[in-house]
Amino acid sequence: MKAALYRHTGPAAEVLQVEEIERPQPGPGEVLVRVRASGVNPTDYKSRAGMTPRPIDGFQIPNMDGAGIIEAVGSGVDPGRVGERVWLWFASAGRRWGTAAEWTVVPQRQAAPLPDGASFDLGASLGVPAMTAHYCLFSDGPVNGQTVLVAGGAGAVGHFAIELAKRAGARVITTVSSAEKATLAEKAGADLVVNYRTADVAEQIRAFAPAVDRVIEVALGADLALDLAVARPGTTVVTYAAEAADPVLPVRPCMTANVILRFVLLYGVPAAALDRAAADVTAALAAGDLTGLPVHKFPLDRIAAAHEAVEAGVMGKIIVTP
Repeated sequence: MKAALYRHTGPAAEVLQVEEIERPQPGPGEVLVRVRASGVNPTDYKSRAGMTPRPIDGFQIPNMDGAGIIEAVGSGVDPGRVGERVWLWFASAGRRWGTAAEWTVVPQRQAAPLPDGASFDLGASLGVPAMTAHYCLFSDGPVNGQTVLVAGGAGAVGHFAIELAKRAGARVITTVSSAEKATLAEKAGADLVVNYRTADVAEQIRAFAPAVDRVIEVALGADLALDLAVARPGTTVVTYAAEAADPVLPVRPCMTANVILRFVLLYGVPAAALDRAAADVTAALAAGDLTGLPVHKFPLDRIAAAHEAVEAGVMGKIIVTP
């Protein structure tokens, strides 16, 4: 089969290459999936670049997320799953078989049903972003009736956080940096969209809601002052991304605001919470409550360009099509 892979970490154009390798076979509890779409996330280029060091077992096929059709199953897996459309998560987590290939193998729990009405591109856009959004939203319980502030509502995690929060009965405020991104956030269902480059951002938020109950934060250092300004005692600020420089935490203002800070890295989340997230995302898909961001497609032989596009912060979702 054709697969994109790297044998050592470094810049995309230097280490990524497409080769013919032997197709993997599903072991016990695994499924073989013909990949129709492979999603690229920041976590994928960070692993490939060596920013998050991990051992390489001879070679590494990148990309955690994808979508396709199950073609074979290993022992212990219901043979009836053959032919099932699925979306994949954590494909390359601790394994060499990422989704940037014509086929991949994953544990069966990491191949979730993809409803007929959902495209492969949408399925490949889920995984890390949608499950991160889910855990950030619901790790402390329901958000029904709450006001949620989503920082960066036009990003992948922000986009799904808006849609999942609305589905759960929350009011959603989001911040963006341009009119184009505001349009995407409004389309996702945000009740209030604020351009954070305008003046009086906190005042605009407080005019809509006296305080927010939960913040889904992509840039803690840059946004903490705003988060504290719109918080109430007991507000939880959940951050899921690291900035280039670690922020200096203003302890006294955080104490004065009586906020709770929660830090999330999806790869350390308990398995039961991941399974709940996958099940809830699948249910939201089946209900038609999740939509995709604008898609930029790259063929497999342009895998390096796809990774570079994510590194450059291209708006929308980068999809590689094996």
